[in-house]
Amino acid sequence: MPSTVGHLPEATSLWRSPELDHLGAAILCTVAYADVFDYPLTAVQIHRYLVGKATTLDTVRRALHADRGAGAKLEQRDGYYVLPGRASLVDLRQRRTHVSTRMWPQAVRYAEAISRLPFVRLVALTGALTMDNVDADDDFDFLIVTEPGRLWLTRAIVIGLVVKPASHWGNEVCPNYLLSERALAFQDRNLYVAHELSQMVPLAGVDLYRQIRDANAWTRRFLPNAAGPPRAIGALTDRRPSIRSLSESLLRTPIGAGVEQWERKRKIRRFQTLAGATASFDEDHCKGHFRSNEQRVLQAFAERLRCLERA
Repeated sequence: MPSTVGHLPEATSLWRSPELDHLGAAILCTVAYADVFDYPLTAVQIHRYLVGKATTLDTVRRALHADRGAGAKLEQRDGYYVLPGRASLVDLRQRRTHVSTRMWPQAVRYAEAISRLPFVRLVALTGALTMDNVDADDDFDFLIVTEPGRLWLTRAIVIGLVVKPASHWGNEVCPNYLLSERALAFQDRNLYVAHELSQMVPLAGVDLYRQIRDANAWTRRFLPNAAGPPRAIGALTDRRPSIRSLSESLLRTPIGAGVEQWERKRKIRRFQTLAGATASFDEDHCKGHFRSNEQRVLQAFAERLRCLERA
């Protein structure tokens, strides 16, 4: 079930404030969530990630330009909206956007390399880079969907052929969430996970991306305007389909099944000693978020809501 923070009308008195209508409360909640990441929002982004309120972009813009309600409670600079006293974040966002522009081509190349490997069915970029909110030393986070029954073997191949070579070039590629095609529905259902799904950018396997969004239609309760990917990236094409098909045929043998079972047992045994509350490991999942920010982000968001209630 969704967390308490997910049910925002019940979680914050902003929704019952005489100074705000539901749209105004939703706008403040949206900007407050982004503030956890030191991230100013444009009007377009406020509309896309508007918490719990389906509406149009024009309606959001009118609310932001109004002399009362949410528009009067936020600061605006150079087309970005922030909480009071946080206008300096605009400079940070602009610096991070510049860094992100340099990192995107690398992210696409790594996604292309991963997509060519056996049993990979989808590669999606996740994390801060999807929002152009990274520093130069940040990593490349990927969600990967695999053929059922070969998730752990696929992970080992990705580590050996992409992650380790990338590290020699000073880049940290993190395939920190793998799931099989028969496990597309996410079990954790809260605002944080809804954002992760809505912000991720599919770089290979666009059809499967649509299936993931449909399998997690619950995200629409949290972010009803965030349909589809946040940016358009040309779909990658497999330049070596025959080689991948051959390697998959060889690895669908009993030998491949034995390697999959051995790798799964070995890694799960090791990971369970490191896992945090949001990690998950089984035949269809490798959610290796050992240092997950989920609880920290939701707690920081709740604190910002409390500050807004007191203001």
